[in-house]
Amino acid sequence: MASPLAKIGIISIGDMGVGLAKLLVAHGFAVATNVTGRSADTVERARTAQVELLPSDEALARSCSVILSVVPPRDAVATAQRIVDAVAGPAAVRRTDADPPLYFADLNAVAPSSVKKIAALFSGSRDAGASSVRFVDGSILGGPPSPKAEADSSASSSSSTVSTPAPPASGENDDDTIAATWNRPSIPTSGPHKLADVPAFGARLAATLNMRHVSADVGAASGLKMCFASFSKGFTSLAIQSFTTAHRLGILPDLQAELRTVLGPHYRLASKGVVGMAPKAYRWVGEMEEIARTLSEEGGFAPDSFVGAAKVYRTVADDTVLGLEKIGKRKRGTTVEDVAAAMAEGMQTKRKKDE
Repeated sequence: MASPLAKIGIISIGDMGVGLAKLLVAHGFAVATNVTGRSADTVERARTAQVELLPSDEALARSCSVILSVVPPRDAVATAQRIVDAVAGPAAVRRTDADPPLYFADLNAVAPSSVKKIAALFSGSRDAGASSVRFVDGSILGGPPSPKAEADSSASSSSSTVSTPAPPASGENDDDTIAATWNRPSIPTSGPHKLADVPAFGARLAATLNMRHVSADVGAASGLKMCFASFSKGFTSLAIQSFTTAHRLGILPDLQAELRTVLGPHYRLASKGVVGMAPKAYRWVGEMEEIARTLSEEGGFAPDSFVGAAKVYRTVADDTVLGLEKIGKRKRGTTVEDVAAAMAEGMQTKRKKDE
């Protein structure tokens, strides 16, 4: 087996993280993560994806050239602080001028003001190790990477085991080849540093991850994510409310029939959105709050709409059985009708408790 191009750290190995890991491993990179304190499911998911398990953030920062942060919005600052501590704390192995710089890419769904605070954790540090880390603002638009043949043959499978294709031969890793064989999200980045500029392998890494640098300003890539998600996940929050209310009124089939006839594309998007959202609802609470912050701070709008959307996803996560759903192990909410029923059941139970 050929030596890997480089070792890429990923925090953490959730649904998106494991998809990125499989994509990278399939195209010649090694991937590592720190699973200390993580669940047995996460550890097994990492092993299945051929991800190296390291015992600490210090080990991750020591052995990796690039670290990708892919965590829920609520954990983005704490994750960046972990890496600051890993390169500046008492257990850190100090990098010298002869060592390649460590790149840290925040790919999380946070507002521009939030990502600027994260960047300041590195640039504002008095420690040379932390301040030398090259920060990249990034975001992920779309679902986790997956091989196209696998996605076509096992879209309905509940198994989390994925066989990855062998790394391409030299010269076969161009973007057109990857695009023909993999479903990949778009990953815009911004800031003064680009992953494509990492010596030796940066251009290949950026091409594999479908990255494009959109601005020299930290905050631009995160802002793009916020505006994009305001359409996609904001629309889903409206659909949840509409379908649930129609169910309670006894007119859900009538609503579905009218939507199919008059707004067919909208109905298809709404159906896909509400069925897929349950296992992710807890993550989307923070994302809606970050969107509200973005539209208020950057656009000048009142934050009410997306504060409300955050409350919708919090209700899904905390007050209904849908909040117990796991990707690949779905039991409830696999149809529009059952999402609406589960929402109505949960809200009715909560209403009775509050009375």
